[in-house]
Amino acid sequence: MTDPASENLTRRLAHQIDAAVDPAVAEFARALAEGADARAVVFYGSNLRTGSLDGVLDFYILRAGTDEPAIWPIVSYHERGHEDTMLRAKVATMTLATFRKAAAGELKDTTIWARFVQPCALVWQNDERARGKVIDALGSAARTAARLAVGLGPNSGTAADYWRALFQATYKAEFRVERAGRENDILSVNAAHFDGLLPLALEADGIAFAQDGDQIRPALPEQRRRDILNWWKVRQRLGKPLNFIRLLKASTTFDGATRYAAWKVERHTGMPVEVTPFREKHPILAAPGVLLSLWRHKRSQRNGS
Repeated sequence: MTDPASENLTRRLAHQIDAAVDPAVAEFARALAEGADARAVVFYGSNLRTGSLDGVLDFYILRAGTDEPAIWPIVSYHERGHEDTMLRAKVATMTLATFRKAAAGELKDTTIWARFVQPCALVWQNDERARGKVIDALGSAARTAARLAVGLGPNSGTAADYWRALFQATYKAEFRVERAGRENDILSVNAAHFDGLLPLALEADGIAFAQDGDQIRPALPEQRRRDILNWWKVRQRLGKPLNFIRLLKASTTFDGATRYAAWKVERHTGMPVEVTPFREKHPILAAPGVLLSLWRHKRSQRNGS
């Protein structure tokens, strides 16, 4: 029998993943699902929030089966004409089975549960069973993220204090180009999504807490906190190496990878990256030079020059 706390979290997530999207996004998702042995397609990122079709749309294709490459997800870049414009999408493909395990924190991964505690929409599914499994995975992501948030956060604070501690830690653990303060942007633009989510996820995970107004004080036994932090230390150590390997693999898996990477770096850091013929033909060999330029750019920003 499902406990009421888990049911409350499930109902909330089931409502949120039905967020309205532009019909062009839904049609793009359907086209991506065809021939991919997909169970579901999830849409996420800033375009979900704004409804814009500009930039690059972000999708996850969750396919059937259990066979998964050692380095997942498989990343690809797709373009699709829509009226008088060209839609662009970055697509990550993995099995629904791996997605569920990663969301529950069972794998040495720092990306799935941290990403999917944030808003997303289920824009295509092949049946109700797949929908239920996606919702279950999102509930696991919320519980995993909330558990670590209170493990890392203060003894008492607002929900934003705990989410901020979580995202600061995960960004540092990953090989990312997010600018400083990105966690504040996530919380502010997705305020409605995160409102009330932490207490709900803690209840579903069996973590007791006291709440006085907007102040939350988790009743986390010291041994449980140590277990959570030890769990995190393993993933923290592996975060950057694993993400770097994924980036290198992704740079060779689709046409236009260099153009996409250049757009992504400039979008998040403000540093333009010239797409030269050499960089487009040899993205792995060109990567160290781009990383050195990015390091210099970020250092100059810190120094105010």
